[in-house]
Amino acid sequence: LARLLRLLFGRDAGLARVAALVGAAPGEAVLRLNTANPTVATASPDFIAAAAGAPGWEGQAWDAELALPVTTLDALAAAHGRPDFIKIDVEGYEAAALAGLSFAPRSLSFEFTTIQRGVARDCLGRLEALGYRHLNACLGESMAFAHPAPITAAAMARWIAALPAEANSGDVYASLEPARITA
Repeated sequence: LARLLRLLFGRDAGLARVAALVGAAPGEAVLRLNTANPTVATASPDFIAAAAGAPGWEGQAWDAELALPVTTLDALAAAHGRPDFIKIDVEGYEAAALAGLSFAPRSLSFEFTTIQRGVARDCLGRLEALGYRHLNACLGESMAFAHPAPITAAAMARWIAALPAEANSGDVYASLEPARITA
């Protein structure tokens, strides 16, 4: 992936590529790779355990590993400037990534899966602590908001808890500006 990003964006002076994971604190972690399905690489052994035998995850295998440095979203913001938007899609490591964030960008998104609803609940708690009061979500790759107007973190937690397993995944969007996440 790093080689592909270098190839596609290597000449873009406005893009900073950082070969690291984001987590709660600086250090090192193991990124587990699914070479047949690279979009589900993860630093979360709990995610791999949850996927084992879960409907929709049959046949997935994490068959390679990379030890990588871990940085935080705060450290990235200090080095490159505070972003207006953060998208977190790290297959079960979302709560760890959010734990390394101490400020609220204008908008933020994290992916959730129905095989790890507890991770989503933890993320929603972190968003509340950061000051987000307005949330919405999209299921799967739909890019259509599931709710006509923003809802609270508690309402979002109930909605995610009630989703059927077949829903599989989605993205929660949080914004300091409710109009940004209104259908």
